[in-house]
Amino acid sequence: QVQLVESGGGLVQAGGSLRLSCAASRSISEDNQLGWYRQPPGKQREFVAAITSRGSTNYADSVKGRFTISRASGQNTVYLQMNSLKPEDTAVYYCMANVLVSGRYSTVGWGQGTQVTVSS
Repeated sequence: QVQLVESGGGLVQAGGSLRLSCAASRSISEDNQLGWYRQPPGKQREFVAAITSRGSTNYADSVKGRFTISRASGQNTVYLQMNSLKPEDTAVYYCMANVLVSGRYSTVGWGQGTQVTVSS
């Protein structure tokens, strides 16, 4: 397991921006994927965005064009730049890490979560 530590959540008005960061406590397998999930109040956790160690990205339709995921070169640190925030983006955001094993991604860690609240 890998410990992941998130930072950057907070309260912002609709239309504003926030940047989340997540750092892994140790090196992760070369073929890995770092990403973000979120859990809105009273709802299930949902996928937000992910980026592989080779730089391939994937986004949920609800955040495409507004959120950008990136990672520090050579480091197991991932960022989520969130622009044009909406009240429906309010959620606890979780960082996660996957490693590629036999052609499939396996989750090796979750962060503790950081609250993002968007006021209307």
